[in-house]
Amino acid sequence: MLVRMTYLLATRVFAWLALLCRSTAAKNAEILILRHEVTVLRRQVAVPRPGWSDRALLAALARLLLQALRGRRIVSPRTLRAWHRRLIKRKWTQPPAPGRPHIPDELRDLIVRLGTENPRWGFRRVHGELRRLGHKVSAATVRHVLRAAGLGPAPRRHTARREWAAFLKTRASGLLATDFFHLDTITLQRLYVLFVMEVRTRTVHILGVTDHPTAAWATEQVRHLLWQLGERAADFSHLIRDRDAKFTAAFDAVFASESISVAKTPPRSPNCNLHAERFIRSARQECTDRLLILDRGHAEKILHDYARHFNGHRPHQGRNQLAPLDDPNVIPIPTARIEHRQAVTGLINEYHRAS
Repeated sequence: MLVRMTYLLATRVFAWLALLCRSTAAKNAEILILRHEVTVLRRQVAVPRPGWSDRALLAALARLLLQALRGRRIVSPRTLRAWHRRLIKRKWTQPPAPGRPHIPDELRDLIVRLGTENPRWGFRRVHGELRRLGHKVSAATVRHVLRAAGLGPAPRRHTARREWAAFLKTRASGLLATDFFHLDTITLQRLYVLFVMEVRTRTVHILGVTDHPTAAWATEQVRHLLWQLGERAADFSHLIRDRDAKFTAAFDAVFASESISVAKTPPRSPNCNLHAERFIRSARQECTDRLLILDRGHAEKILHDYARHFNGHRPHQGRNQLAPLDDPNVIPIPTARIEHRQAVTGLINEYHRAS
């Protein structure tokens, strides 16, 4: 840096000595040309970025300019004062205060884990559990870590959503989930699709497609579903649905006749019926959003084809990458020959081992 600064000062001194030998008219002409060049460059460059040596030289030469000319340069007096404040800030930088002692990442993760897995526990309860495990940490630190992780006081963490998630997890083997979703035809006619999912296996049943869904129509569709399930209906204990007006008391009575209780999700809480919502997303992304629906008959054919693919071939992360109808006890054996076929009018590729 020092060599660069010395070189820069030397070149400016020799340039100043060369100016002494020139006439006043030549100097004035050069000044006018330089001013015009600066005006042209300002149109192209919004904010110049001088280096540290440029700043030092401009600050030193700014004192030699007339007061009226100082405000017309790329470096104004306000800029010089800002540079000076920056130098003062760098010179008098103090080391940060030590603050709280750092806790190991393993202990922090354990605090967050205890707070997450036990939403009824306050920070003092978590602190007591940590002391029993041999960790020496203050209760204030436990509270600070829980707040930083977005885990507030226990009454706020113990919400209805968490209770609902626990309910879904413990009763997944006997759960049914139902919902509506809509799609639009090429003539801008809106159609409504009613489906039911078996949550444990993720098997989907497309019950019907209509342009005018009513409570009576929905009730008739689920009555037909239970007839199709036959004896398998006894395997289910609960049905999850939202509070749509088409799900009436008659709709619930159909399931009550098979000893299936109806669980309503909280208002405006689609995440409480997450398995049904995830199927809607898959059906739209992989099927209905990728083609033009002609009419109700076309929609029914496409959706039933997609349901066959969804149940018989599509892997699911929640089932260890198995399709709903796959047998988890069967271990596939790799083979060199793979057969390929197209499903859902060529939208989706399916691969099978050659027989």
